Amino acid sequence: MHAGELSVGVDDVRRLLRAQFPGWAESPISRVSSWGTVNAMFRLGDELLVRLPFVAAGGHGIEREARWLPVLAALLPVPIPELVALGRPDEHYPVSWSILRWLEGREVSMGVEVPGLGERLAEFVVALRSVPAEGAPPAHRGGPLSPLDDKVRECLRLSASLVDVQRLGALWADAVTADPWTGAPVWIHSDLLPGNVLVGEHGGEPGLAAVIDFAGAGIGDPAADLIAAWSVLTPTEGQVFLDAAGVDDATRARGRGWALSQAVIALPYYLESNPAMARQSRRILERIAAEA
Repeated sequence: MHAGELSVGVDDVRRLLRAQFPGWAESPISRVSSWGTVNAMFRLGDELLVRLPFVAAGGHGIEREARWLPVLAALLPVPIPELVALGRPDEHYPVSWSILRWLEGREVSMGVEVPGLGERLAEFVVALRSVPAEGAPPAHRGGPLSPLDDKVRECLRLSASLVDVQRLGALWADAVTADPWTGAPVWIHSDLLPGNVLVGEHGGEPGLAAVIDFAGAGIGDPAADLIAAWSVLTPTEGQVFLDAAGVDDATRARGRGWALSQAVIALPYYLESNPAMARQSRRILERIAAEA
C-alpha cells in the first residue's frame, strides 16, 4: 500500500517475543484479517493481540497509546484497548510495537443499523472531550481544515468518475468556510471509522462493544470526531449521534468536512492497493453527497 513498508509476519512476531517477552513466545500466533493501513495485528493465544506497524511512522502511534490508554480507560464509558506490554525496536524491526488485551467484537458494517449505537458513540465522544487536556498531544485530525484545501480539491478531480464531485465540492466549501472552533482544544479520537468501532451482543441485542486504535488520539477541534456520523452510522443513527453530541451548525459542517476529506484523500490513494478501503471511502462520499 505504501512505499517503504516494513515486512511483518508471524515469524517476526515470534522472534520479537523470544527476545523481549519469552513467556509468550511459544503461544499460538495467527494474523488477524484486516484492511487497516498502518498496523498489522496478530492474535497471541486466546487473550492477547500483538500490534506492529508496517509503516515506520506508526511507531509514534504505538508510543502514544502506551502513554495515554491507561489514562483514558479510567475516564471513558466504553471499553478501549488495554496495554499489556510495550515492545521496543531492535536491529531487524525499527519501531515500537505493543501487546494489548484482546477485545471481543466485530467491526461495524456500513449501512447496517445497530439500534442505540449513535447514542452510545455520542456518550463516548462527550466523555472523551471532558478528559483533562493538560499535557496531551495534538490529535492526528482536529486542526483547521483549510490546509487540506488543495489536497481535497485535487483528490476530487481524481475521483470525478467515481463520485458526485460537484456536490462534494460545494459541501467541502461549506466546511472550509464554516466558523472555526474557538474553544480550548479537547480530547478527540480523530479516527472514528468502521474498523475502529466494534459491536457485539449484549443481552441478545447488538451494541457498542469497544472503540479501538488511539494512535491518532489527542486534543483538537471536537468536530473531527463527528466523522462517525457519516462513516460508521446509518442516517438515522447518525442524526441521533449528532443530536446527542450537542453540536451547532458550524461544528456539524466542519465534521462533515473531516469525513469528506478523509474519504476523498483515501479513495484515489487506495483504489488499487487496498480495494476494501477504497470501497469504504466511496460509500462515505456517496452518503455525504446524498445529504440535502
